[in-house]
Amino acid sequence: MNHTLARRPFLALGALSLAALAVAGLSLPGSAFAVVNSVKVGAILPLTGQTANFGQDTLNGLKLALEKDTSMPKVELVVEDTLGTPAGSATAVNKLISTDKVSVIIGEVASSNTIAASAPAQNAKIPLMTHASTNDSITKGKDFISRICFIDSFQGEVMAKFAKGELKAKTAVILVDSDSDYSRGLRDSFKAAFTKEGGKVVEEISYSQKDTDFKAQLMKVRKEKPDVVFLPGYYTQVGAILRQSAELKIKSKYLGTDGWSGEDLFKIAGPASAGHYVSNHFVADDKDPKVQAFAKEYQAKYGKVPSDMAALGYDAAYFIKNAVRTADSSDPTKIKDAINGTKNFQGITGTISLDANRNAIKSAVVTKTTTTGFVFHARVNP
Repeated sequence: MNHTLARRPFLALGALSLAALAVAGLSLPGSAFAVVNSVKVGAILPLTGQTANFGQDTLNGLKLALEKDTSMPKVELVVEDTLGTPAGSATAVNKLISTDKVSVIIGEVASSNTIAASAPAQNAKIPLMTHASTNDSITKGKDFISRICFIDSFQGEVMAKFAKGELKAKTAVILVDSDSDYSRGLRDSFKAAFTKEGGKVVEEISYSQKDTDFKAQLMKVRKEKPDVVFLPGYYTQVGAILRQSAELKIKSKYLGTDGWSGEDLFKIAGPASAGHYVSNHFVADDKDPKVQAFAKEYQAKYGKVPSDMAALGYDAAYFIKNAVRTADSSDPTKIKDAINGTKNFQGITGTISLDANRNAIKSAVVTKTTTTGFVFHARVNP
């Protein structure tokens, strides 16, 4: 699936003042305006498949940012549907590079998909910046691969310390998606941190992304009666697990991660979605003025509350424009260098600085689930 947005009126050239750009959330380099007129940007997103909520929300955020910021460089955005699979992600990147001749790529969402996409991007020396893939290994040894989200070793530690500190949990069961690099990485980081804090992981139980019935795994959870269940998975399976857990009258609190954030979670889980704690990049009821301004704009445009993926997509658009402006070029290598050198970018999802491994150093939020969405609970700094 190919969506070329460059010819739409909202991408017409224009100029914004420094003050207006600052309000928009864009951190400018030393010079106000770049000479480069335009850049072709690819985006690889799961617009169909099990994580389609993530892809559509990201695309909404990207489009909102590009509609709002009409300053140079003009962005020609070419979007490819990854189908939510590693193979589809690699195919999408290869097309964007060989056929569309993009200078930089945004995406994917799921870590396994971004890992598959990163090899052809690195080989072709085209920068790929993921806005949402958190597995620690993604950027290692690949100087053209970067991210503007936090990493799993931080996210897992956040939830382990929250479990021990605020929930006073002594025991935990981990339910892990055996098909997912994302889930396995979070399992490892949570287990290490929870154990270090004095907690005990009494059982690790696996499931597959193809599973729809989780009662066999949940019977083991019920037998153990842990204080918390750490469930680092994606919303489709998580929703079913929460619903079936309630049917089995399991009383343990569930702890989740950013993979929970698809809106379909609440449709699938129903009343069982309430009362759990989830680490995330963003939540719309955060009182930060930048968050509130963005949430108001997004809701006016799309008629719904923005998710973390929408906010990350919005940040990604501004971040890439900032890098192109800093590079003053559409040359992929120069854009890569500008991305990798970014410090103190003021985004909707937090202040973003890339470290030596091209990972974002930024805060996380802990949210609490209701029957309809997520509400702010606490902010945790790295």
